[in-house]
Amino acid sequence: MDEMAPIASPQAPLRSPDTVMRLARMGASFPTRLSFLPTLLRQLRDEGAEVTRPVWEIGPEGYGHAVYSVLLGGHVYSLVAISSPLEADQRTDRVIATAWDTAYVLYDGVPDASEIARLCDAAPLQEAGRFTERDLVLSRANRSVRLFDHVVEALRKGNQPDADRICNTGYLMRTTAVYGNGKFGIADRTHIAQRPGLSGPFMAEMLTVWLIRGFTHDLVEHLGGRPLDRRLKRHLGIGNATGLGMAPFLVSHPLLLDAWMQVRETALARVRAAGALSAARRARYQELAQRVVRHLAQWSVPDAQAQANIETLQDEWQAFSTALPGLLDGETPTEQMYHASLTGSLELQELTVAFLLEPFGELVDGLTCCMATPAEPRLKPGMSITDLKSALQSDWSWALDLDFADPTATHQFWYVSESKAEPRLGLRHEEPGAERESPLDIARQVQDLAGDLPRSGSLAEFLMAHPHHRAAVRRVQSLMRHPYAEIRDNLIDADCRPIDMLRCKLAFFGAARFDPKSDRWTRITLAQGAPLADELDRADDWWLPAFGDE
Repeated sequence: MDEMAPIASPQAPLRSPDTVMRLARMGASFPTRLSFLPTLLRQLRDEGAEVTRPVWEIGPEGYGHAVYSVLLGGHVYSLVAISSPLEADQRTDRVIATAWDTAYVLYDGVPDASEIARLCDAAPLQEAGRFTERDLVLSRANRSVRLFDHVVEALRKGNQPDADRICNTGYLMRTTAVYGNGKFGIADRTHIAQRPGLSGPFMAEMLTVWLIRGFTHDLVEHLGGRPLDRRLKRHLGIGNATGLGMAPFLVSHPLLLDAWMQVRETALARVRAAGALSAARRARYQELAQRVVRHLAQWSVPDAQAQANIETLQDEWQAFSTALPGLLDGETPTEQMYHASLTGSLELQELTVAFLLEPFGELVDGLTCCMATPAEPRLKPGMSITDLKSALQSDWSWALDLDFADPTATHQFWYVSESKAEPRLGLRHEEPGAERESPLDIARQVQDLAGDLPRSGSLAEFLMAHPHHRAAVRRVQSLMRHPYAEIRDNLIDADCRPIDMLRCKLAFFGAARFDPKSDRWTRITLAQGAPLADELDRADDWWLPAFGDE
């Protein structure tokens, strides 16, 4: 019998939402094998998918267009990639940019010449372009100032690029947006939500990013006149700059957030209850622990506090790895590893969660089919006031205990920029605009609801008299069945760090090497270490890659 064969799946208790759903812990998230990009690549591997390049109309200066096609879940999808000239002073991460080095559309099917011409006109315009329901994802990316030209120049001279520079940067291009779900006239998610392969959350966007990565490799090889070393190429992912525009997503999609968290926490509960390990699994944990050591050693950022946190984690993980042989023995090694991590930082604890899941794909991978949910929050006016009050006391004590009379508790307000239609944060006591506040002050809304509730009576009658409480009631009722649906912190407090929401969501995408530029935006790398198009057999072994590993 194979030592790595599937095992039974009892469960330990799930971690409490009061523990899991705090911003500080969410901001310590790491990618796991359940993250969306690894899940997609395993699907491509299982289907024996092949990426073809039916069109390559790129000139000697690197400008033009290309098309990449792949069969997934019985449907063909094509990335149309357009490369255009861009002056150096126009290259920026900011969403307000109007020109980019490259633009992309993930197309439903294989575009003919007329469709390619349409997309070559529309895609470089991005928001200002005109799109159809055949266009599934819209994206754009800029070259890395530090690395792209260096790689091309090295290849032209007959050399491979500097390995240290590849390691330190980790991508040739950085996306500044990957739009899906009907934005700017592209197809709504409902158009593809039932399709095998794309039914999970953000699968179309992840496919787009992975195909863009392949285009960046092809482009530098085209300009350089020779192939990149495969080991270097594998380490070149796709950079991304993400800011406040993404942060409110987890608040505005509470049941989706609950689904993601439920899957991860259920997977952890299964692995914690796994029992004694075979020699093969013990060896796998030892191998992964040393990979994490190397990955952390290669992760450095300019931000002083973030770098200090990384260095603390490096020391903690080294100690954890040293103790690992002893933890792997006995009848409950995974539970021992989990509890050993609890003496360290939140980053150590969440890294250990991801580490524990990695060798148990056969036990947890099937849970990813539950990452998407058709459920939506619904108001239940037939509930009694007494039952609603009971739910408030049970699930919302963290919100009811906040002091909103303290100015620091209402220091910030969320709003949508009129010029870019993107979420932003204002300072309530210093800046105008609070009258246009977006309703992300969930804790304050729920506390206001609790203060207005009568002792008993009909909830329906109460809401007829106080319709402004409908949203808060809906969230309270949703949390009764979906315990991980709410971030259990005050999102307008002076201490609220939007970057914690960003890191949580990006880790579910599969992002690593977080490089915060403030508490409101960060750079990341996606698909670093991921299999190339012709090596999908490696799709199960690229978690937290370290440069230099084969």
